[in-house]
Amino acid sequence: MLRKKSIPKEIKSQSFLQGAFILAASMIIVKTFGMVYKIILANMFGGVGTGLFNAAYALYNPLFMLATAGFPIAISRMVSESVANGRYKDVKKIHRVSVPIFIVTGCVCFLLMIGGSFIYVNLIKTPNAIFAILALAPTVLFGCLMSIYRGYFEGMRNMVPTAISEIIEATFKLFVGLTMAYLTIKFGTNQYETTGYVLGMKCSSLEQATDYIMPIAVGAAITGISLGGIMGFVFLYIRYRKNGDGITQEDLANSPRPRSDRETIKILVRTAIPVGMGAILLSITDVIDTSIVQSRIYDIMQTNPEALLNVYGTLLPDSVYYAGTTHTYLFGCYGYSSTLTMLITALTQVFGSSALPSVTAAWASKDKAKLKQSLEAVLRITLVVTIPSGIGLSVLSEPILGLIYSSPNVSNEVEIASKVLTTMGIAIIFVGTATPICSMLQAVGRVDLPVKLMAIGVAVKIITNYVLVGIPEINIQGAPIGTFVCYLFISVVGVFFLCRHTKIVPNFMSILVKPLLASLVCGVGAFVSYHLFNYFMSGKIATILAVIVAIIVYIFCLFIFKAIQKEDVLQMPKGKKIARFLERKGVF
Repeated sequence: MLRKKSIPKEIKSQSFLQGAFILAASMIIVKTFGMVYKIILANMFGGVGTGLFNAAYALYNPLFMLATAGFPIAISRMVSESVANGRYKDVKKIHRVSVPIFIVTGCVCFLLMIGGSFIYVNLIKTPNAIFAILALAPTVLFGCLMSIYRGYFEGMRNMVPTAISEIIEATFKLFVGLTMAYLTIKFGTNQYETTGYVLGMKCSSLEQATDYIMPIAVGAAITGISLGGIMGFVFLYIRYRKNGDGITQEDLANSPRPRSDRETIKILVRTAIPVGMGAILLSITDVIDTSIVQSRIYDIMQTNPEALLNVYGTLLPDSVYYAGTTHTYLFGCYGYSSTLTMLITALTQVFGSSALPSVTAAWASKDKAKLKQSLEAVLRITLVVTIPSGIGLSVLSEPILGLIYSSPNVSNEVEIASKVLTTMGIAIIFVGTATPICSMLQAVGRVDLPVKLMAIGVAVKIITNYVLVGIPEINIQGAPIGTFVCYLFISVVGVFFLCRHTKIVPNFMSILVKPLLASLVCGVGAFVSYHLFNYFMSGKIATILAVIVAIIVYIFCLFIFKAIQKEDVLQMPKGKKIARFLERKGVF
C-alpha cells in the first residue's frame, strides 16, 4: 500500500489561483513587451513586413509543437499525480528520462525547420520570408529544452521558474530584437543614400531600398527571439541545478519504489501522444490557414482583381498592388488584430497551465467536492476574463487599434484590421475558453478527447476559410469566422464531455450567465462612453477613458451580480485580507 506523503511546503503553497496569479503577472509583463515589440515592428515594417513575420511563425508553431509533442503537459500531469500520491522517486525519474527525449526531438525539428523553409516559402509564394524563418529556427531547439523544466516545475505547482524564464525571453525579444531591426534598416537606408545601392541591388527610390532591406530587417528582429530562448533555457537549467525542486531526502526515503525507466517512458509517451497530436493539429492548421488565406486572396488577384479593389479602394497601396504582394499585405493586416487577441489567449493558457496540476491532484485523490470546486473555479475565472475582453475588443475595435498603431504610415492597415477584429473579438471568447477546458479533460485522464474535438473543429475551420476567403466581398474577413466556428464547437462539446466523464455539472448560472450579463453591461458602457468622450476630445484620449469606464463598470457589475465568490478571492494571493475587506463592505 502506498504511503501518502504531505506535499512539500514550496509546492503546497500555490493553489490554482495563486499559481495563475504568478503566471498572469509574468504574462502581463511578457505580453506588454510582446505588444510593444510587435507594435513598433508593425509601424516600422508596415503590412508586408508584418506578413513576413507572421509567415515565419506559422511554420515555427507546428514544428515547435512537434518537438515538444505534448510532453510538457504530460510531465506536468505525471509529476502532479506522483506528488499527490507521495511518489517522489517517480518525480525525479520523470525528469531524468524526459531530458534525452527532448534533446533528440528538439534537434530533429530544428533541422526540419531549416530544411522545410525553402519548400514552405514557395508554397505561400513569399520567398522573402526565408530570412525570418532561418533566424527563428534555433528557438525550436531551445524552446523545447525549456519545456522540460517548465513542465516539471508546473507539475510541482511551482510557477515561479516558468514566470521568470518567460520574462527573460521577452526582455531579449524586445530590446535585442528591436535594436537589431533598427540598425539593419538604418544600415540599408544609409547605404542607399550614399551609393544608390542596397545589398548590391540598384534602387531607384528610398521606398524600393526599404523593400530590399525589409526581409533582412525582419530576420534581424526575430534574432532577438532566438537569443531570448537561449537565455531562458540557461536560467531554468541553473535554477534547477542550484535550487532543486523542494523535494527533501526524507521525502525520497519515505517514497515507494519508483517505476522502471521503461514503464515511466511508456506512461509519458502514452499521455503525451494524444496531447501532442492536438497541439500539433492546431499548429499545422495555422500553416494550412496561412497557405489557404494567402493563396485564396492571391487567386482572387489573378482572376478577379477588380472585385477586391472595389472592396478596399484606396486602402490598398499602389506599391502593394503593382508588386503583386496584396495577399501578403492583407494577411499582415490580419496579423494586426492577432496582436491583441493573443494577449487574451495567453492569459487563459495561464489558467490552463495552473489548472492542470490542481485538477489532477483533486482527481487523483478522488475528492469529488474539491474536484467540483476546482472545475467551477477554472471555468468561472476563464469566462470572467474572456467574455468582457472579447466584447470590448469587438465594440471598440477601430479605436483600440488606432490607439496602438498610431503611425500615419499604417492607417490603412488599421482600418482593414479593425473589421477583422470586430468578428475576432467574439471568436476570442471561445478560443480563450477552449484551452482550459482541454487542460481539464487531460487532467481527469481523458487525454484523447481534446485531439478528437480539435480534429473536427479544424476541419470545419479549413472548409469555412477556403469558402469564405475565396469570396472577393468577404476575403480576409472570412478567417475570423472560421476561427469562431472551430472554437465554439471545441468549447461547447468539450464542456459536455467534461461533465459526463466527471459526473459533475457546474453551476452555469455562476460560471456563465453572471459573467455574461456583467460583460454585456460593460460592452454597452464602453461603446456609449467612447462616442460620448469622442465629441469633446481626441479619439485616443476618448479610447483610454472608455476602456477605464468599461473596466470600472465591469468590476462593479461582477460584485452586483455576485459573479465572483468568496472562495475565489480566498485562493488569491493575500486572499484572506481581501475577503475580510469585502465582507466589511457587504459584498459577500
